[in-house]
Amino acid sequence: MTGFCDQAWQHTVKLQQAVLEHPFNTELADGSLSRERFQFYLAQDARYLIGFGRALAVAAARAPEPEDLAFFAGAARESVVVERGLHQGYFERFGLSEADLDAIETSPTCLGYTSFLLATAQSAGYPELIAALLPCFWVYQHVGTDILRRQADGVGNPYRMWIDTYADEEFAESVATCRAAVDRAAATADEATRERMLTAFTRASEYEWLFWDSAYRLETWPTAPLRG
Repeated sequence: MTGFCDQAWQHTVKLQQAVLEHPFNTELADGSLSRERFQFYLAQDARYLIGFGRALAVAAARAPEPEDLAFFAGAARESVVVERGLHQGYFERFGLSEADLDAIETSPTCLGYTSFLLATAQSAGYPELIAALLPCFWVYQHVGTDILRRQADGVGNPYRMWIDTYADEEFAESVATCRAAVDRAAATADEATRERMLTAFTRASEYEWLFWDSAYRLETWPTAPLRG
């Protein structure tokens, strides 16, 4: 019998394939993605990571096992310190100043995704929370590994550093650790809790697709012209 994570992935398999086939990721793979779209993505992702890190910290505080506490606490630090450092390297490479970043408004999708994670952290139980956090690990590894597999040598691709970050063995180990924690939580949960976990995993996976789609569209607030 397969574990919860395998079942959740199979439940969202069409969505996961759609993520791989999204123009943002196909153009990222061949290096043709416009700088404007990638800059917009980086600005949104840097803001998302703050909310993601806070939700991870809540998961750490609620983790019943010491090893899971250590993992989620470490992941919270990584999301805020290490991954934001990667963003900073790209900001410098592309000549983006703080003023340039401030001029990019937080998108509806970015706000929606972070709000979903923080609401789950505040109102749901530990199993549901870590199921909602898992796609950010797993889907990114899935995308990075797929891009690395199907591209040539990557020479000249301006986004190679991003690709390598999410396709390396250390990140794969983090994904495996998070999956193991989710499977353990599901194994001792009742059926109603597992259903909520599946709903949370699916919704977060949907937000992953929406996040790349919003960056490709350079998403703005449709209500912006109505502001005073």
